[in-house]
Amino acid sequence: MPAQGGGAPRPAPARRMPRPRLTGLGGGLFACTSMVLVAGICWLLFGSSLFVYGLLFPPVAAATALWVRPADLITAPIGVPIAFAAGVWPISGGSGGFGGQLMGLVSALSLHAGWLYAGTLVAALIALVRKAVLIGRRRLPRRVA
Repeated sequence: MPAQGGGAPRPAPARRMPRPRLTGLGGGLFACTSMVLVAGICWLLFGSSLFVYGLLFPPVAAATALWVRPADLITAPIGVPIAFAAGVWPISGGSGGFGGQLMGLVSALSLHAGWLYAGTLVAALIALVRKAVLIGRRRLPRRVA
């Protein structure tokens, strides 16, 4: 379709990527699955590096908080710490029976709590901002009327 005035034709509008809308359970499953995959990648490529695992946790937490549907925003900061614990278990380095595995998990969680707090804070801040924007949009039509 040519533009007015004989100029070059307008390009077609860019297609936006679809924005997934996960339920609370879906967001938790997404985060857990992602962190287990991240743990597998860390185990294969980085020798079970908990630093790399922790470094990749805040982006997963952010994606979870961005993709959860508005009605389930509160579940994002609740589900991501559970996902961190679920993913760190295979690479925690525990040895021996159940007790050794549990001690490895507790040690990994305590030594890398900074990453856990950072990712949880990212998810909580994103959920809080999204909720504030939703509340602002609801009040906007009332002010205009």
